[in-house]
Amino acid sequence: MPRAETEEQEQFREYFTARHDAVRRTAYVLCGDWHWADDLTQAAFIRLATGWRTVRDRGALDAFVRTCLVRAYLSDVKRVWRRRERSVAEPPDRAGSGNSAERADGRMTFEAALRKLPPRQRAVLLCRYYQDLDVAETAATLGCSQGTVKSQAARGLAKLKELLNEQSTMLGGRR
Repeated sequence: MPRAETEEQEQFREYFTARHDAVRRTAYVLCGDWHWADDLTQAAFIRLATGWRTVRDRGALDAFVRTCLVRAYLSDVKRVWRRRERSVAEPPDRAGSGNSAERADGRMTFEAALRKLPPRQRAVLLCRYYQDLDVAETAATLGCSQGTVKSQAARGLAKLKELLNEQSTMLGGRR
């Protein structure tokens, strides 16, 4: 006879169901690969599941999962096997309308430029501008000083701007 879910298990299941897709999208922005994003999402939720009983403030769950996600990503980047293999998405079977195709092209250009940034800078930019965290929250998420967040954000934005300008120049030269 199957056991009924405890109240804690039910709370975790409800939180997981509500937040899984958002955490997965955030992971994708970090790593640029849906399969890797699934792995990172799983690692973050496993960490949350193991610490579920110790979380006192249920309002801080999003911050806890975000911290787990970013730290799993930064840890994963250091692994040698992760650097050897890069998967690439297949192009769509049919082209979209001009406007949506331009947006998709711009998004792909931006994502490609973002992936060229060092992992730490990418994580800082994700926390600051995608997750809309302030400097102190970003520093707490990454486990570093606020000065590091500021310098990594400045360097990351400058490099991103440089990469996007290069891409724009290359596209402009071909037309």
